[in-house]
Amino acid sequence: MKRMLFAAAALTLSATACKKTGEGTYEVQKPVLGTVTDTVHTPVIKTGVDTTTVAVPKLEVKKDSATIKVPTVTIKKP
Repeated sequence: MKRMLFAAAALTLSATACKKTGEGTYEVQKPVLGTVTDTVHTPVIKTGVDTTTVAVPKLEVKKDSATIKVPTVTIKKP
C-alpha cells in the first residue's frame, strides 16, 4: 500500500514538474536523488487529403415493357 501511495505521489510530482520549451518539446524534471532534467520530444502528426482516380463501370438504364396479368375483383350488389 505504501509503494502504491509513493508511486502515485512521484507520478503527480513528475507530471507537474514539466514545461513546454518549444514546438513539440517539453522539459521534464525527474526526482532522482535531486533532479535530472530531460527534454522529451512529442511526435508530430500531419494530416491531409489525397485524391485518387477510381475506374467505375458505366451503366445504361433502359426502359423495358412487359405484360403483367393483374387479378381483378368484381362485386355485384343484389
